[in-house]
Amino acid sequence: MTSTSAIQRNKLFVASCLALLVTSLSFGIRAGVLDLQGKEFHLNVSQLGTIAATAFWGFPLAIIVGGMVVDSIGMKKLLVSAFVFHLAGILLTIFAKGYWGLFLSTLLIGIANGTVEAACNPLVASLYTENKTTKLNHFHLWFPAGIVIGTLTVFLLNKVLAGGAAPYWVSQVEVGVMLIPTLIYGYLFSELKFPVTERVAAGVSTQDMYKALFNPLFLFMIVCMFGTAITELFTNQWTDVLFRTVTDNAILILTFVAAVQALGRAFAAPVVHRLAPQGVLLISAILSALGIYLLIHLHGSAIFGAAIIFGLGVAFFWPCMIGFVAENLPRTGAVGLNLMGGAGMFGVSIYMMFMGGYYDHLMIRKLPPGASLDAYRSAAPGSDMARAFNDARSAAGPEVLSTTLVIPVVLIIAFAGLVIFMRKRKKSAILIAPGMQNLS
Repeated sequence: MTSTSAIQRNKLFVASCLALLVTSLSFGIRAGVLDLQGKEFHLNVSQLGTIAATAFWGFPLAIIVGGMVVDSIGMKKLLVSAFVFHLAGILLTIFAKGYWGLFLSTLLIGIANGTVEAACNPLVASLYTENKTTKLNHFHLWFPAGIVIGTLTVFLLNKVLAGGAAPYWVSQVEVGVMLIPTLIYGYLFSELKFPVTERVAAGVSTQDMYKALFNPLFLFMIVCMFGTAITELFTNQWTDVLFRTVTDNAILILTFVAAVQALGRAFAAPVVHRLAPQGVLLISAILSALGIYLLIHLHGSAIFGAAIIFGLGVAFFWPCMIGFVAENLPRTGAVGLNLMGGAGMFGVSIYMMFMGGYYDHLMIRKLPPGASLDAYRSAAPGSDMARAFNDARSAAGPEVLSTTLVIPVVLIIAFAGLVIFMRKRKKSAILIAPGMQNLS
């Protein structure tokens, strides 16, 4: 076991943030180049949805397996593995030649992303046992911050290198930007010493940890994680596809949402301390539902106002879901934290595949009978076919969002129930142990 004095807490936290930055860059940059990849390799929206969903397959696989082995092999080995997967996935994306190249590279990046969270969530909880939810918000702010950096990178490089009409090689340069923080965090983690996980330090047995996973409250949170992750990540990932015909700078909607998320998480401490994670989750669900509703019904520059409301809504979802489990269900250990993340990404992957096919179905219905989606998608700008394709996209996007709106509405009811439940537990003095000091 590494002595406490040998642990450089701040450096480990910075390295963790850089690793999460790479994870989020992969989302932000992919969102910006997804449409261009479709045109380059003649892929329909269903195929693009499958490619994008592949990252969400690799993520739950890695985060669940990582959560099961992190206590035994240590967080350092997991994070060095994440570096290798990130490096391989980024390089394969740059040199992909078609659907299967993009599929494999995205899968590897998804595995890397899941491995990062499998190690970093318990690492942050172990480093800051006295302030878990706030520090998890500070850690997870680098996810939206990376999306801001990634989307602005795509936007600026498209303008600078290609005057807005970017050829495919520009997207390869944009993906290559991710190599910089990848190499830095790989070096830092290879040099630093790590603590054991909080559960191991507290002496809670593996058997007790697995028993805690069947707590009804934990199972409830797993189900809610499906909804919070879909609400946040599906909408963000498909921004460029859904809003390209609504505004000339659709990718900047994602930038607005992510910037609001990052600011919200940076100043999370007073909000979390006043409302507790469950109170924050209820307000987040209300704002998310309102934000999606406005994204559907507003147009032009007004849509950026809707993006701000949506961003405030989803800002606290992921870190407060993880933080609630870390504070109120600490016996679940690293496995519990990582099952939450894995459940969220698995739910998003299934939903994205379903909605990709649904989107294509909507497009076919709105185009002339017998129309080829690929032919209309590749039509010359300004042509009748291009105008028809854009009209179809303008109509299909709101329908996809209308279907998604049901999810945060259901979450409002679920989190209202959670708030009432936790208040009753507090009044009856049967609180779930808020910290690891109560575990043994």
